[in-house]
Amino acid sequence: MAWIYLIVAGLFEIGFTSCLKLSNNFTNIKWSTAFFFCIITSFLLLNKAIQEIPIGTGYAVWTGIGAVGTVVMGILLFKEPSDFWRIFFIFTLIASIIGLKLVSK
Repeated sequence: MAWIYLIVAGLFEIGFTSCLKLSNNFTNIKWSTAFFFCIITSFLLLNKAIQEIPIGTGYAVWTGIGAVGTVVMGILLFKEPSDFWRIFFIFTLIASIIGLKLVSK
């Protein structure tokens, strides 16, 4: 169950980074509120996950999910560049996250 909490926490991390961009420097109340909801939920779920998963592994996976998801959201929603090296290193990050999951007890 801890891994499910961690994955959902990572998804909320993607949510809070996307909402941060959409909040327009916290001038848009709707996206600012969504940002605070997502960040609080993400940290609560991360905290719950690291009760069973080693903190280093949990934090690395949480950050990795957030980083990969935020890059993908940036490409899809905000028209950020998607050149070869950017995609290559995203896949390297995904491989690292999978590796951490495989070697964690």
